[in-house]
Amino acid sequence: MDFLQQLKERAKMVEDAFEQYIPRESAYPSAIHRAMRYSLLAGGKRLRPALVLGAAEAVGCDPRRVMPTACALELIHTYSLIHDDLPAMDNDELRRGKPTNHVVFGEAMAILAGDALLTMAFQLMAENSRTAPAEAVVQVIREVARLSGSQGLIGGQVMDTVSADNEVDSETLEYIHRHKTGALFRAAVRSGAILGGAGEKQLRALTGYAENLGLAFQIVDDILDVEGDTAKIGKPVGSDEKNKKATYPALFGIEAARQKARQAADNAIKALSIFGPEVEFLRAAVHFIINRDH
Repeated sequence: MDFLQQLKERAKMVEDAFEQYIPRESAYPSAIHRAMRYSLLAGGKRLRPALVLGAAEAVGCDPRRVMPTACALELIHTYSLIHDDLPAMDNDELRRGKPTNHVVFGEAMAILAGDALLTMAFQLMAENSRTAPAEAVVQVIREVARLSGSQGLIGGQVMDTVSADNEVDSETLEYIHRHKTGALFRAAVRSGAILGGAGEKQLRALTGYAENLGLAFQIVDDILDVEGDTAKIGKPVGSDEKNKKATYPALFGIEAARQKARQAADNAIKALSIFGPEVEFLRAAVHFIINRDH
């Protein structure tokens, strides 16, 4: 079975679980649940929850046992996209080929929908105590909170925002990418591994994998913002240049950016060298990310 088929099957598992966990549109107050479900169920590759499942498999755990946390990572990712698209941030009007949340529901409801998704994510992680040791669940909640906050995703977003219109050096740019995007990849992989009972050596290797995978993903994202097709990537091309964002193509040029993405991908593969066929999905994810066109 090829990677895309595996990813599609995992996405279906995650989306089926959403129907179990996420309030229906008719649940009162319906306005917030419509807005939450609009963005959460708008499609997407479901790569982050798939990485939670894949990391659990890598350490010998049934992926179904970590499903609440897998879903939680997608809720956090979706919240970040809703807020990232707001007029006060990137002011984008298209996401996954559909009008962005604030365009459909207004800015106030979009902010609240993002807040609600983020809050519910921690509820779901706590629910994972039904199928995983309580101490592992507490560790995951602690790490995901840190990697979603000012030392992770939010910290990267802050530096991305304050660096707009300014020249940045390579260290600042790498900080932005490793935190704004890479932090959730790290959170996803480490969460699945911790809940699955990873040993210290396994966790260290999977962490290195996740950090390099996240960096490669964001560099490729930067490149697609220059060369991509709006119909394929589902959002406007040229948004980074419009918003004067710091990117790898802007700082190094397209070819050098491609080389840096390939190097990060190679490092991700090397980090998995202690594993065997149990990480085939994780290895395939690297090749998918480095070669993606959307």
